[in-house]
Amino acid sequence: MKVEILNSKEKQSLQKEVIVKLRDLINQKNLEPGDKLPSERMLSEKFKVTRSTIREAIQKLEFYGLLSSIPQSGTFVAEIGVIAMNGMIEDILRLEDPDFKSLVETRILLELKTARLAALRRTDEDLIIMKEALDAYTKKVLNNEDAVQEDLLFHLAIAKASGNSTMNTFMLIITPEIITNFQKYHVCDDKLAHSGIEEHQRIYNAIKDQNPQLAKQMMKDHFKVLYQYCYNV
Repeated sequence: MKVEILNSKEKQSLQKEVIVKLRDLINQKNLEPGDKLPSERMLSEKFKVTRSTIREAIQKLEFYGLLSSIPQSGTFVAEIGVIAMNGMIEDILRLEDPDFKSLVETRILLELKTARLAALRRTDEDLIIMKEALDAYTKKVLNNEDAVQEDLLFHLAIAKASGNSTMNTFMLIITPEIITNFQKYHVCDDKLAHSGIEEHQRIYNAIKDQNPQLAKQMMKDHFKVLYQYCYNV
């Protein structure tokens, strides 16, 4: 079994290489819309990379609508012409990785919307998940432990409660990169982390009370310091 220990840039570079090989495979085999790709295991052996790398490359192409994975059946070429597919893959390969400021801006825009929608649509089950994440965050901060992941779990719970699957998906996509950059730039210092407890509680209360305007405002206030910090990096 091949084991890869790679940093973020190496993983992205390898993923692009696999995407190119998948494109070439589709072209060389003259695969048409609806045709099935070889299994992850076979692709892993053929390209000499781990199955997780194959899976991530397939998921990326699936996100852009170029492949379609069906549980227990396999991965299939989507209903799109070869010329269009090749052009879209070239565009995907040219996409630059978002910088920290872009990630923060995108996250803030998303979360102002998700907070408002969560206040309108949240269920009792959503509130339980949010409260568990909030309590986990509070416990770690008070114990002077790193609480970045608990912080983001709270925000992901809000995104889920918004009832908008697209916004929820975007949050899931940018979350890993945000965690990496938070740790890189040391954004979550003790002062911000402790103030975050009260800010999170206010957001939670507004969503619980189903007050969309207040939820949006509390989220905006929560991100004010982070936004200012971002532009001083």
